[in-house]
Amino acid sequence: MKSIGIIGVGEIGRALVTGLCDTGQRDGAEASPQVFLSPRGARTSAELAARHEGVQVCADNQEVVDRSDVVIVAVRAKDRHEALAGLSVDDDKTVINVMAGVANDDLRQILATDAALVRAIPLPSIRERRSVTVTFPSHPVADALFERLGGAQPVADEEAFNVFSALTGTLTTHYAYLATLTSWAVGHGIAPDDADRYVRGLFQAVGRALSDESRSLRQLAADHETPGGNNERIRTTWFDPANSAALDKALDGLLAHLR
Repeated sequence: MKSIGIIGVGEIGRALVTGLCDTGQRDGAEASPQVFLSPRGARTSAELAARHEGVQVCADNQEVVDRSDVVIVAVRAKDRHEALAGLSVDDDKTVINVMAGVANDDLRQILATDAALVRAIPLPSIRERRSVTVTFPSHPVADALFERLGGAQPVADEEAFNVFSALTGTLTTHYAYLATLTSWAVGHGIAPDDADRYVRGLFQAVGRALSDESRSLRQLAADHETPGGNNERIRTTWFDPANSAALDKALDGLLAHLR
């Protein structure tokens, strides 16, 4: 692909630009594409354009569309009508929809185009090219883009896509869990900086273990646990069947909303 346009330059837009442009700066890597940014999120767009060669801020969203082979729509779902109304999108372009909870049928109605539409769930870690991105439907252009950002994982239908989208809703809960652990330690007399440093180091090590795909997640849990030990005690007394059922219920509720 020669050029990519991004409408809506928030956290995900920033991560996309960083991942694509840093890829091109490595020895032997494919050259970075031209990137055209919308004026939405003006401060972030200007910062990215100043940092990366080949990144430009356009006057409006129509210019982003006109200058791009691939258009990534990354506005907040509630802003989509305001941001996209009246845009003219040629049928030969590829449009990647990263708006949570917005189906392609909805987006096609807004854009009134026969261009290929692909949903995707890029995560902030694409800036480091370490995140697999779920896509639907599979499309060679979209999948190639996300392969260079850590990997593409096409799914068979929109129901499966919604399941993966629901899983992403657990991300900040994980951070809040870590913050709760830190607060508990502080409540028992540990200095805040010391508690924060230790919890970060503890779970960074756990995160690195996830790269070992030869072991299932349940096997990883078992390998980090001694029968009758501390980890088993917390898992069985806190993450009990009732707690697990509550998590299932919360995810089912989110999935119903996404449908």
